Amino acid sequence: MKDLRKFAFIFIHCACLVAVWGQEKEDYSDEVARISEKYRDIQEGSQRVVVFTGSSSIRLWKGLEDSFPSYHIVNTGFGGSESADLLRYVEPLVLAFRPEKVFIYEGDNDLSRRKSPGKVLKTTREILQRIWGQFPDTEVVLIAAKPSPDRWNLRRKFRRFNRKLERYAGKSDRVQFANVWDVMLRGDQVDQSLFIEDGLHMNEKGYALWYEVLSNYLKGHL
Repeated sequence: MKDLRKFAFIFIHCACLVAVWGQEKEDYSDEVARISEKYRDIQEGSQRVVVFTGSSSIRLWKGLEDSFPSYHIVNTGFGGSESADLLRYVEPLVLAFRPEKVFIYEGDNDLSRRKSPGKVLKTTREILQRIWGQFPDTEVVLIAAKPSPDRWNLRRKFRRFNRKLERYAGKSDRVQFANVWDVMLRGDQVDQSLFIEDGLHMNEKGYALWYEVLSNYLKGHL
């Protein structure tokens, strides 16, 4: 009986920790509010906007707006977000800008937290349906989950996810798939020179590669 009570206590304690952790990791309301305030004038204006959104690989892209000076670029990347977080905050981070085009980078964190490629794709499709529900002509670019030294052990899972994204994009004229995976490899390994010390986030060299890839999806736009 003692062992049973001990097991029950441990189980409840762990469940509570998981629940609390889950709530904390999804609470980006303050950050989202700051982003909205930063771009208040654009939200209230009539510019034709291109939104870059998603997790920290977008958030940490310094000078993103200046990288594409011919366009009205908005960077609404936030936290270490997952696809479900973007779905939750799609109104203030995407829809509020009435975007002509949206670049989305999500899935990296989802996959590292044991979500399946299929589950992430399902949430991604829900995000796109929310966008098209208000703006049916908006084009979307789905950025491939990048390889990184920190998550190289998950490379097969990441590749499966990227294949799903690519196949999905191939079925719609409104969706494109941006393959940043291949250019970040050196041979059959990830190019470690593209990353800062944590082995997860990119340095200037890494973002320069992203610019080369993603600029192809803006040519002739707007």
